[in-house]
Amino acid sequence: MTRRAPLVIGHRGAPGYRPEHTRSSYLLALSFGVDAVEPDVVFTSDGVAVVRHENEIGSTTDVERHPEFAARRATKRIDGVEHTGWFTEDFTWAELSTLRCRERLPMLRPASAAHDDTEPPLRLRDLLDVVRRASADQARPIGVVLEIKHATYFARLGVDVAAAIARELCAAGWAQERTEGEPPLFIESFEQTVLSEVRAHGIRATYVYLVEASGSAFDLIAAHGSDAPTYAAQVSARGLDRLADGVDGISVDKAMILAGTAGRDGPVGAPGREDPAPGIVADAHARGLLVFTWTCRPENAFLSAPFRSGGDDGDFGDYAAEWRVIADAGVDGVFVDHPDLGVDVFR
Repeated sequence: MTRRAPLVIGHRGAPGYRPEHTRSSYLLALSFGVDAVEPDVVFTSDGVAVVRHENEIGSTTDVERHPEFAARRATKRIDGVEHTGWFTEDFTWAELSTLRCRERLPMLRPASAAHDDTEPPLRLRDLLDVVRRASADQARPIGVVLEIKHATYFARLGVDVAAAIARELCAAGWAQERTEGEPPLFIESFEQTVLSEVRAHGIRATYVYLVEASGSAFDLIAAHGSDAPTYAAQVSARGLDRLADGVDGISVDKAMILAGTAGRDGPVGAPGREDPAPGIVADAHARGLLVFTWTCRPENAFLSAPFRSGGDDGDFGDYAAEWRVIADAGVDGVFVDHPDLGVDVFR
């Protein structure tokens, strides 16, 4: 039987070519024929859901060029890690919309950086409308894979994250039961707690748990401290049994897929910890879970060692060979920074 090609998901749009999470980045990804796009969502001080990879915006906007916001530079601990910069929760949406987006990796992606300072940030509502229009214009269902960032952190600031996401989806017409031809909706997070909370609001979606190759989810650390289960333990056979009761799929670091293939990167996880089985895709499928993986990027800096070529981090290596290994593992969806290359290889 022929296996269906994985969904090709424009990771933050098409950030290999345009600054991430901008309107032009998403429009470019949609023009390349992706199956879905992925916005990350954080919040402003007035509770607006905005599309940014992180709540720290110093490296992805021109905020440092705005003297009126200089005093808002701060140091904060986000999910246990200290960051210094400017943070969305310290800006109203009206203030944030005066900023312009910038390429996060200008040394690796100078062509994208050439488009710096030309576009404002987007709200979640803006992105949902863009995708809905593209689905109608192209006469095909194009999905959204909505990632909720730092849910426990924002909850401690008083944001009802699940309710805010539910309101936005309802208002934009994305909350109803999906019918044939309707754009699919996936909701994902590195914290399972918020996924359960959004589901409890009646949002009809496919819920996907994001998994790092090491460490533990911050909602579990907040609840259990040093006794929090690791991500690796959560995607072991026993862990997947438990996850299957609460989510519809998992989305794993591609290193975890490659580690299960002969002659690749070797085992993941720290010594003495429970590592995921080499057959993580098959194990998840056996429990009825979808498996996505992130992030497929062609530059040497992001390829596993056997597939790098040339001397510069920004040069493209043998990305197609690495991506074919990932496709052969049987994943259901892949996140890509260069959607045209992803469509070409994975389809």
